[in-house]
Amino acid sequence: MNNPKNSNLGHNKKTFLKKPVEHIDITSFDSRKIIDSMDKMSFTSRDTARASAIFNEMLSDKNCTTFLTLAGSTSAAGCMKIYSDMIKYKMIDVVVATGASIIDMDFFEALGFRHYQGSQFQDDSQLRENYIDRIYDTYIDEEELQACDKTICDIADLLEPRPYTSREFIKEMGKYLKTNSKKKGSLIETAHDNNVPIFCPAFTDSSAGFGLVMHQEKNPKKCLTIDSIREFRELTEIKIKSKSSGLLMIGGGVPKNFVQDTVVCAELLGKKVDMHKYAVQITVADTRDGACSSSTLKEASSWGKVDVSKEQMVFAEATSVLPLIASDAYHRKHWEQRKLKNFSNIFG
Repeated sequence: MNNPKNSNLGHNKKTFLKKPVEHIDITSFDSRKIIDSMDKMSFTSRDTARASAIFNEMLSDKNCTTFLTLAGSTSAAGCMKIYSDMIKYKMIDVVVATGASIIDMDFFEALGFRHYQGSQFQDDSQLRENYIDRIYDTYIDEEELQACDKTICDIADLLEPRPYTSREFIKEMGKYLKTNSKKKGSLIETAHDNNVPIFCPAFTDSSAGFGLVMHQEKNPKKCLTIDSIREFRELTEIKIKSKSSGLLMIGGGVPKNFVQDTVVCAELLGKKVDMHKYAVQITVADTRDGACSSSTLKEASSWGKVDVSKEQMVFAEATSVLPLIASDAYHRKHWEQRKLKNFSNIFG
């Protein structure tokens, strides 16, 4: 994140940042016929169709609380509008994400900045000379990312110095965007408008972390902190209040395990809760290394977290199949019968 020495900053920068990533609009096309056709195929196509059927069943179940978990960089890659539209159209009740998905990608673009199409074969030392960060074949202007860091610091400076959950802090970010966003319809602002809480259990592993370090450096005796324990308790409270629950998990990582652990946490608190009734995970992770991020949903059942009767793993890169699943759900319109859960309101 530090400025490179002997930088040739700006010399070729505009040649790299020419073609912004455009976010796909699931309302602009109808994937139902594709999903129906894939259901008659095999391999990942049939897995995708079954995942789509399970997601639609979640949406048609009036008692089901739907959790969206985000890990990886799909938001930067063109899926950002999918996630905000899923909230807008009442498909998602709770979001659990990495800090990068929410801050470095969604909040970043809400401030008016963009991600750009690039190349995974570009000389990275040349990108570094021009102060450009690379996510596979996508570019970010590091100067703009640092402006995002500083905005987080500015928001924190205005808040009461006390412990906050990431949900609380992101809610404050939503308030900030109501009057300061350059791009409307961000995930944060849409969630704020619909009382959908966003949890980032690894909040500081993002621009939020840099911004909050800057905040604490400026205000060593009167600074806010992030209370991840209370956050876990809040997310567990949502699970306890839910009659049934379903998971749509993009990637793995901390968000995946965090939301699944609510079942175990509730039991330890003496509350009787059911395992997550529905679960879909889209991932390319290899299951053989024993890592939690790549563990199958059947494996999660052995821990008492996920029911195996309505679960589906889709081993695919998410930007290739998620638009199909989300567009199918939008056009089947089960969301029209759903009511907002307003979970943000239970915490005041």
